Amino acid sequence: MANFVLVAGAWLGGWAWDEVAAELRAAGHAVHPLTLSGLAEKRGGPAGQHTHVADIVSEVERLDLRDVVLVGHSYAGIPAGQAAERIGARLTRVVFVDANVPVDGESFADQGAEPTALAAAVAANGGFWAPLPAAEFADQGLTTGQIARIVAGMTPHPGASLTEPAALARPLGELPATYVKCLLDWPEPPPVVVELLGSERWRLVELATGHWPMFSQPVELARVLAQS
Repeated sequence: MANFVLVAGAWLGGWAWDEVAAELRAAGHAVHPLTLSGLAEKRGGPAGQHTHVADIVSEVERLDLRDVVLVGHSYAGIPAGQAAERIGARLTRVVFVDANVPVDGESFADQGAEPTALAAAVAANGGFWAPLPAAEFADQGLTTGQIARIVAGMTPHPGASLTEPAALARPLGELPATYVKCLLDWPEPPPVVVELLGSERWRLVELATGHWPMFSQPVELARVLAQS
């Protein structure tokens, strides 16, 4: 049985994995949902991307976990990808759930279409990225109740984590990895992921749902993770 370390994307905390965690535990796995610094119950303070990498590595080492399946959703794919190479032999696989992936020397903002606009929005909000309004969750396979739950639980995301560049010690394609593409969000993986999928160590899985599958399809996502 694996040790799953689950890291949700921007604005979210470990709570976002409640239903997925229950499914994985029922299957006999150990599950460790992780809230990154500055978010959810850890909200209020500034935190950079490198702090988030350290959050993940420290949790794995503190619990002395082995056979780790490290899961990063959305933004969290960037720190998870860096943490995956740092935990070395403890790692079984890293799973990117509709996620950004780290590119050496690039930040999360660099990967977006409008990095300047994002920086301005963060500056205007006191150094934090404001949570999305409910309307942004339309057409993502979510019920009204699920959207309300997400919006109620979101907290502002530390802006520094969006602008710090990633630092990779070796090519990401060398890691054993699964990329989960959620088709309602966008039907194709980003170009950097398409290139990485050329590695024999990477595999692609598609889910017919939106960008937040831990809410819209928790049973299906848990099954994918367990088979990764």
